[in-house]
Amino acid sequence: MLSSDELAELAAAIVATAETLGQTISASASEMMADDLAEFPQPVIAGALRACRRELTGKLTLAAILQRIQGADGRPEPNEAWAIAVDSFDQAATVLMTPEIQQAASVATPIYQGRDKVGARMAFLATYERLVVDARQQGVAVSWVLSLGHSQEGRSLAIETAQRLGRLPAPVAQDLLEYHHLESIANDGSAIAGLLTGEAGEATPEVNSHLDKIRKRLARRQKAKLRLRDRHLRHEREDMARRRAAVEETIKNLEEARHG
Repeated sequence: MLSSDELAELAAAIVATAETLGQTISASASEMMADDLAEFPQPVIAGALRACRRELTGKLTLAAILQRIQGADGRPEPNEAWAIAVDSFDQAATVLMTPEIQQAASVATPIYQGRDKVGARMAFLATYERLVVDARQQGVAVSWVLSLGHSQEGRSLAIETAQRLGRLPAPVAQDLLEYHHLESIANDGSAIAGLLTGEAGEATPEVNSHLDKIRKRLARRQKAKLRLRDRHLRHEREDMARRRAAVEETIKNLEEARHG
């Protein structure tokens, strides 16, 4: 929330923005608009007012400011969201998605699998746009989660890209990368297994030093694996609840359409 001084500054900025558009707003109206915008971060509001000055050809309204605030919340536009959803239909692909994309994709999946891509896209867009509007009205911040596919190479690339874009917190990304490398090491074959269990015969000091580093690294990765497993279980429970709610909503809409 903004302080009283920040609210006064915001009201003045609203008046000034209106003036650049050839409009006059009363002090009381600007104060009411500032109060309605107070829940958003100050830099976001400033960016929205700047966009209004550059883009609007008509009057400055609260709706116009909110539209630009919401458009900057980091959620993908519908067409970009659909492209992400299509990628998620490939079980081998690791895809970074928002909860709204996940829920809308769960509605579109059976239609897409029935080879009706146009119908799947329409169902996805309708559901996604409704979910985004609901989330924005409730003030829910955007969040990103990884849907892990079968391809290990694709996992690593997706995780590193997500971290680079700032869509995945660094600690979470590092846990995921640790888990990815753990799988690769575990599949290296019986040679490593023999060395770690002491069944490969006497080792040189250099080998022992190397093995000690491997053991320590594996211990760290085991901890990362446990943290990741717990996080995956929580995400799976949340995803299952979202999918169930989406299916129930679809059934409800179909029943209402049938009886309407």
